[in-house]
Amino acid sequence: MNAVIAIDSFKGSLSSISAGNAVKEAIKRVYTDAHVEICPLADGGEGTVEAVTSAMGGELCEAVVTGPLGESTRAVYGIIPRSRTAVIEMSAAAGITLVPEDKRDPLRTTTYGVGELLLHAIREKGCRNFIIGIGGSATNDGGVGMLTSLGFEFLDKDGNPIAMGAEGLSDLYEIRTDKAARELKECSFTVACDVKNPLCGDNGCSAVYGPQKGATPESIKLMDAWLSGYARLTAELLGKDLSNSEGAGAAGGMGFALISYLGATLRSGIDTVIDASGLEEKIKSADIVVTGEGRLDGQSVMGKAPIGVAARAKKYGKTVIAFCGAAARDASECNKQGIDAFFPILRAPCSLADAMDEKNAYENLCNTAEQVFRVIKEFQYREKN
Repeated sequence: MNAVIAIDSFKGSLSSISAGNAVKEAIKRVYTDAHVEICPLADGGEGTVEAVTSAMGGELCEAVVTGPLGESTRAVYGIIPRSRTAVIEMSAAAGITLVPEDKRDPLRTTTYGVGELLLHAIREKGCRNFIIGIGGSATNDGGVGMLTSLGFEFLDKDGNPIAMGAEGLSDLYEIRTDKAARELKECSFTVACDVKNPLCGDNGCSAVYGPQKGATPESIKLMDAWLSGYARLTAELLGKDLSNSEGAGAAGGMGFALISYLGATLRSGIDTVIDASGLEEKIKSADIVVTGEGRLDGQSVMGKAPIGVAARAKKYGKTVIAFCGAAARDASECNKQGIDAFFPILRAPCSLADAMDEKNAYENLCNTAEQVFRVIKEFQYREKN
């Protein structure tokens, strides 16, 4: 048995690596001589740094940067020295989980620390290639905070720097690029992003994602207008208007800043991770591919990690099974997208807290996977005899 395990995290319960270890233990109970390879997985959001860095034989490092509320925070990112690549999650410096619920307000939260993280990788670690996951942000400043820390200048009519946060955009009058970090010209940026929203309008970042970051109906209208002005000044400065590009509205306009000012390429999150980690090459020699995530449902087919894995596996005719904490009624849509069978791991009725307890989740996943592989082994035996 040659198995490749590429299973996403069971958020709030098991990391991608822990879930992989649970399935590996199960396989080894049934096939003692099995070759099992665990490939940590993520879709560009939480866990991307761990997944890509581990798969590429890199190392984790830490930098003290400015958090979304202006406080100092320790942010972890990955580096792959041989390719001078840094793997960064925007949420490490500007994530919504860094902001207490009663303080969430995109008028004031900033992406400044994201730029500091980029500079740390550039100047302290010599990185020139970047893989950036931009999920889970607390911000709606159009990436202006990040660009400011990289040396770009965003000024009011008196030539003074505007305030941090989306509110600062209300005073934006002029943008200057001549003091931007010179090393940026040597850098390439690949952004893991599954959001298709434009920067502004009814489907823009303020209207669609602002409420979950603490925005009010009044502040949404204001931020949308300010971002529109920012886009107009950017178009005048750079000679191109990318505000309506797919993904420009990702992470409160961070997508717009990255593609406009840093020449970044936005790609599907799971495709970015799979390509960076070399997972497809490992799938080629596998007998079976195991994937999954905390919940499978009809939305899982919309760019989620397990479907991305299944698509690559089916290129080579591989059998794909998935495990999940829970499966919705419409999870059968996953069968149409390359997952041959999926298995929820709960073995008895229990509370949500008990189901998500790390020890319980590990045991449930391991025990469920064991039974699945016992069936597989039995059918293999019958085929041979």
